[in-house]
Amino acid sequence: MTDHTLHASLETCCWGWFDARNAPVLTIASGDRVTVDSLSGGPDVLPPTGFHVPPELLALHAAQTGPTSGHIITGPIAVQGAKVGDVLEVRILDVQLRQDWGFNYNRPLSGTLPDDFPAYHYMNIPLDAERMVGRLPWGLDIPLKPFFGVMGVAPPPEWGRCTSIIPRAFGGNLDNKELVAGSTLYLPVFVDGAMFSCGDGHGVQGDGEVNVTAIETALQGTLELHLRKDLGWTYPRAETPTRLMTFGMDPDLDRCAEKALRDMIAWIVDRTGITREQAYALCSLAADLRITQTVNQHKGVHCMIDKALVEARAS
Repeated sequence: MTDHTLHASLETCCWGWFDARNAPVLTIASGDRVTVDSLSGGPDVLPPTGFHVPPELLALHAAQTGPTSGHIITGPIAVQGAKVGDVLEVRILDVQLRQDWGFNYNRPLSGTLPDDFPAYHYMNIPLDAERMVGRLPWGLDIPLKPFFGVMGVAPPPEWGRCTSIIPRAFGGNLDNKELVAGSTLYLPVFVDGAMFSCGDGHGVQGDGEVNVTAIETALQGTLELHLRKDLGWTYPRAETPTRLMTFGMDPDLDRCAEKALRDMIAWIVDRTGITREQAYALCSLAADLRITQTVNQHKGVHCMIDKALVEARAS
């Protein structure tokens, strides 16, 4: 195992998209650890004087020649030996704040209630890394639970350039608050090398992310990337220390729930050997369907169940 560091810079970040044609900015072996820096936000969300603004964020702003959309993502990272059909196991070992501020906004014609909030609304939110809280404008200290909203591999080449806003089978803008340090994300590989990227740092987020944004901020995360040739999964899955998790992403929230539930049933059957009908019943008794987010054009639902209820059968 080798430790790598990937700093955010003009050379290592792209703004707003995933593309199989992107060249890797770092190549590692399976099992290596990478400490990755992320950036977040355009010139319109910079804080008042007195806060730390990463200089590479300002450099990225200065380099833009037109309008921007989506997220600043760091990568891609190529994993040696990764082939189409493999699965990339992303172990999230640590996530830390990189700056002392974050922001939240809603804009017209967006969010879960676009007709209810027609005006742009912005909040700068000071972040206290020692106490791990963010101070909201009305004086409330909200506990921080940082995670990357965007983690994904390159999409299939025939999909071309894919916006970072819409989550899809390659991952991307999952916006799942469970993916904090200690959790593991599994992503299907669609191109040789896998080409993993991450960004969209969140200080904290509720299920739904209803007004478009969480506390958006810059993060530093340490990830361990493992190549899995024994799984064959074609859609993202994840584990927390105590629970299994499946995903559904679609413009229709009902379809999201159906996708997440079908994948959980299949996972339970594979782990335990019980029938699909029995797994369906178990999900009705013990699984939780949660709304991941409702603001990324394709909405999200995740299904979670305690690992202790679905112990893997002996091989």
